[in-house]
Amino acid sequence: MASRRVVITGLGIVSPLGVGVNRSWDNLINGISGITLIKGPGYDNLPCKVAAYVPEDQLQLEGKFSPAEVRKMSTSTLYALIAADEAIKSSQLNLETVDRSRIGVTIGNGMCNVDDIYEQVKVFKDRGYNRFNPHFLTRILINMPAGFVSIHFGLKGPNHCVSTACTTGLHALGDGFNFIQKGSADVMISGGTEAVIGPSSVAAFSRIRALTCDFNDSPSRASRPFDAHRSGFVMGEGAGLMVIEELNHAKNRGATIYGEILGYGLSGDAFHITSPPDDGSGAHDCMRSALIDASIDPSEINHINCHATSTPQGDIAELTAIKRLFGPHANQIAITSTKGATGHLLGAAGSVEAIFTCLAVNKGLIPPTINLDNPIDTELNLVANKSIKWPKKPINQTNSTSNQPTRRIALTNSFGFGGTNGSLVISNFINS
Repeated sequence: MASRRVVITGLGIVSPLGVGVNRSWDNLINGISGITLIKGPGYDNLPCKVAAYVPEDQLQLEGKFSPAEVRKMSTSTLYALIAADEAIKSSQLNLETVDRSRIGVTIGNGMCNVDDIYEQVKVFKDRGYNRFNPHFLTRILINMPAGFVSIHFGLKGPNHCVSTACTTGLHALGDGFNFIQKGSADVMISGGTEAVIGPSSVAAFSRIRALTCDFNDSPSRASRPFDAHRSGFVMGEGAGLMVIEELNHAKNRGATIYGEILGYGLSGDAFHITSPPDDGSGAHDCMRSALIDASIDPSEINHINCHATSTPQGDIAELTAIKRLFGPHANQIAITSTKGATGHLLGAAGSVEAIFTCLAVNKGLIPPTINLDNPIDTELNLVANKSIKWPKKPINQTNSTSNQPTRRIALTNSFGFGGTNGSLVISNFINS
């Protein structure tokens, strides 16, 4: 059976750059940072003082959810519901007329909110069983965002959850892609969500020296992928969900198509629980696997949205892998890391960045890596500080005739603790 083509028909974002796809994209393209000083009590003795929050004035949770819903759901679930609503509306799916048994959900969390657990354990010890929150489990179980989205929209297809640390959002999209290709669903609402910024999680990441502590006086400069003065990532929060759909299903309902997922690759480092190997072998194998799945040559890739979190070892390993896989062509690829603007959204990073990659191929505009003042590599085409237009004649289009549409193909990477890696190949949609 021929492989079913999977297209992207809906997008939804909650991010430190804004609530909504248009706000987030506009701020990203214009080099705006979503990173601020850390908020609230409990951080006095911690070395990291910066974080990337979703703007509260844009969230307006009180107008979107009842007090009972807020008590029952984690913040990551609320973010997922907001992003899902935007994605479904942008897809123009009429849920009253489609077969909802053929529409599924695959949404993941990287981790639950540690401070939620701490607070309830303290309540139980200090005040007893009768004061324990009856909604505790629905706030901490990793699959609750997927479950609540499925119930809220009445989606009866696959109800699936992914939790693979910082690769979660991309793996969720990849699993949704596979469900559609296999025929288990015609439409999937897929991506990741995360909202765990708190004293306990900041302390935990600080203790393993993963977070930057060098820019507490200038938060907007703290996240600086590929820059010589990078010193760790900035913890962020948010959600990114796509409506992905079998091509004919999308065509038959006249859907607007934003892009197409061509391939999905996975690998394991089998090296260290938190650090990649210096040669980037896991990243290399993952990207290669995605290209093979997409049946494209490495020379057809024109843009990579890197995982690069602004850590000393990780950024170098990823660039090393790109050079090894793409050879001489690597110098002609526009390479960026949007984490310079968003910080690291943990389980939501991969899906938010996949949406940015989809918009890049759709609009022919490549977002910058902000704060990239002293690149660690001067051979590669690292897109620094200002967005650039897609090349008029991408490398893979040099022999094309002028009346043929330009095929813009990009790769987006996500890597996570435990040595788990994922890559997606995304292109603009060509009706062929």
